[in-house]
Amino acid sequence: MPRSLLGLASSVAVVWASLLCPQSVPAELDSEIWLPVPAPPALSAKAYILIVAETGRVLVEQQADTRLPPASLTKLMTSYVLSKYLTEGTVLDSDMVTVSEQAWAQNPLFRGSSRMFIEPSKPVSIADLHRGLVVSSGNDASVAIAEHLADTEEQFVELMNQYARALGMNDSRFANSHGLPAPQHYSSPRDLATLSMAIITNYPKQYALYKERSFKYNGIHQNNRNSLLRENLGVDGLKTGYTASAGYAMTSSARREGMRLVAVVMKAPSETARLRDTRRLLNYGYRHYENVWLLRRKRDQVLHRASVLGGDRQQLPLVAAKDILRTLPKGSTEHLRRELDVPAQVLAPLARGAQVGRVVVRVGDQQLVESPLLAAVAVRESPVWWERLWAPLQLRLLNWWQDA
Repeated sequence: MPRSLLGLASSVAVVWASLLCPQSVPAELDSEIWLPVPAPPALSAKAYILIVAETGRVLVEQQADTRLPPASLTKLMTSYVLSKYLTEGTVLDSDMVTVSEQAWAQNPLFRGSSRMFIEPSKPVSIADLHRGLVVSSGNDASVAIAEHLADTEEQFVELMNQYARALGMNDSRFANSHGLPAPQHYSSPRDLATLSMAIITNYPKQYALYKERSFKYNGIHQNNRNSLLRENLGVDGLKTGYTASAGYAMTSSARREGMRLVAVVMKAPSETARLRDTRRLLNYGYRHYENVWLLRRKRDQVLHRASVLGGDRQQLPLVAAKDILRTLPKGSTEHLRRELDVPAQVLAPLARGAQVGRVVVRVGDQQLVESPLLAAVAVRESPVWWERLWAPLQLRLLNWWQDA
């Protein structure tokens, strides 16, 4: 198709998308790709976000930076800190913890809330406490972990806030380890999505706890409150939360079709609404988007073979300088094309990794990415002396001929 017609088609598609579904595409998508995408679902929750974990692409957001009480989603940070200690070997799953009166399940603060039912007279392992935290959402487990890692819960909370700042959670502040209502205790959908992705990426062994459907401790069997684990959605985490002030909250992650989505819903009006909103976010993401490798930096992913002058080989395979993954509307791959800007011939010697031209990936007339092209292998000078002598002159003659 001529470039002028391609440009016209692209413009028509953009207008069509804006007329039919004005809320269908995040702002950054308009300059990236012109395929129309249906509008995101309208949800009942006050604030929410849907992010693609591999690319960080935000597909849907509503008041995503609003500071709200996180309820038991607070335990994600408690688990994050513990997971870091476990990974570094500072504590072990087999370590036994002495339960304090403050961490006791009968603490009046915990009355009517979720507990794993630990007792001061019964030491408990870190492994059981972590399950009690993640699966049973035990407020008592949260305090026991906090006291074991930092002596007091107050000192542990300081750690929580330090890690929040390190992760860039600028709209979060923690006042306790469990999420029961407290002044100046808040987070946001975006921050909780950031925290969730950090757990998934940095601590996969500990993240596996989040998909466990039940946990039995002290003779008491409790089901994981994340009922989406029992549905065919690909969900393998994370947490639910509720208090009267926070409403119903949930952060979930699912992996399907080579793409992991993280959805956070805060201040939903009911448990049913919380589940419905999360399902709709996840289904929207998987129905309309996919992860696409625009470029792969692999020696077997050769994009071009350049002719070599004066070398010990006649052709030089060229590869992209880096892997580039993008989240695009489904169907975009049909419109992708690569444009190569490479010399007709290259002169030996060349080191492996030397830049030889560039590659541009476009969709329609829109440029998505640009990357250098690199030599996939090293090229040494030819062992034949006259080929080495003739090559520079040959290159100059060829360049003169092409410019003439």
